[in-house]
Amino acid sequence: MEIFLPFVCGLILFMALGLPVFVALGTTCLLALAVTSATGGLPVELMSLKITQTLNSFPLLAIPLFILAANLLNRGSATTRIFDFANVLVGFVRGGLGHVNVVASMIFAGMSGTASADAAGLGALEIRAMSEKGYNLSYSTGITAASSVIGPIIPPSVAMLVYGWQADVSVGDLFLGGFVPGLLMAGLLMATTFLMSYRVEMPTRPLPSPREVFQTGHRAMLPMFTPLIIVGGIWSGVFSPTEAGAVACFYAMVLGIAVYRDVKISDLFRVFVHSMEFSAVILLIIAISGFYGWLLVRLQVPQTLASSLIAIGLPPILLLLILMVFFILVGCFMSVIESVLILTPILVPAVSATGIDPLFFGVFMVITLSVGVITPPFGTVLYILVPITGLRFEKVVLAVLPFLVPILLTILLVLIFPQIVLTLPGLF
Repeated sequence: MEIFLPFVCGLILFMALGLPVFVALGTTCLLALAVTSATGGLPVELMSLKITQTLNSFPLLAIPLFILAANLLNRGSATTRIFDFANVLVGFVRGGLGHVNVVASMIFAGMSGTASADAAGLGALEIRAMSEKGYNLSYSTGITAASSVIGPIIPPSVAMLVYGWQADVSVGDLFLGGFVPGLLMAGLLMATTFLMSYRVEMPTRPLPSPREVFQTGHRAMLPMFTPLIIVGGIWSGVFSPTEAGAVACFYAMVLGIAVYRDVKISDLFRVFVHSMEFSAVILLIIAISGFYGWLLVRLQVPQTLASSLIAIGLPPILLLLILMVFFILVGCFMSVIESVLILTPILVPAVSATGIDPLFFGVFMVITLSVGVITPPFGTVLYILVPITGLRFEKVVLAVLPFLVPILLTILLVLIFPQIVLTLPGLF
């Protein structure tokens, strides 16, 4: 335990110097190994072996598969069909395309699993449609960024898949646990849009006819089957989360190439390359973080932290409130997946020792960390929206600020009422 302080401080120092997270993690691990090796402890050569073992995991195959499925859907007309259907469903309500933005993101979240895929895929489409209808660009940017936060919450979720793999919690239960909080966040964002419509001009569309609802619903029906196939297959035991990713890829490819015919064979190479690049970055971080987590356990860090928390005797709700603030701060500097990889092996044993359900804690952690995708300085969604909107970075940040209120309110409600997360997994 005497090496713990320089071990953690080294990571913070390297990240403060601007090194990429995986480099900071790897360098810290090497230094820790060098110290222990010099005193007759762990050999430095152990790092390469453990990194290889970390990636030799069947569940991790689901990550590039879900990324590929989302990119295939974005390449074709699936996002347009979903947006058109959402527009017919709620575009006539006061707040107009603001509600459409949230509903479309909620549907697409059931296919992508990440906030960046939502912002990059639907973001350009939503902001263009809102600009054409005369919506204020600042409002359009803010609601588009905020609605993308639903991406890592409603299943499937790449972050929850990583948490389930690390914490040994059922991925199917995590997916079910994220469903109601995702709906709650969407509802609060729509309520915020409704209130803002009294001071921001938001044109609405005419009330749709039953025929129009049926036609747009029919056009969007097949893409909307994607989340049902993924979650339904995992929950029913037909296939594992990894196999669900493969099924989603096959389904997205059939839709784009054979059914809608808006994805050409020549497009696949570009989609595969983009998916491989994104997957390689994530898997590299996972490989290094896996060894970092293993080293923490070997150094007895989680066990010591658990003992300390029990000794302090904090009530679970107060502990979760402190962790909520901590997660929001961490999310400002690291991606959701990076944060989950680093924090899970440290915190799960500690919070479990205080009586907090690991299933609830996983969903709570992912939701809270997800705020980081729309907060500076490293909010990935903010940087995606800068070229899409043409606004300066600081303008995008200001546009997002009002929508942090419903998102933070969602987190507080989940913290106070854990059954929001636990009821659905408990039923099944």
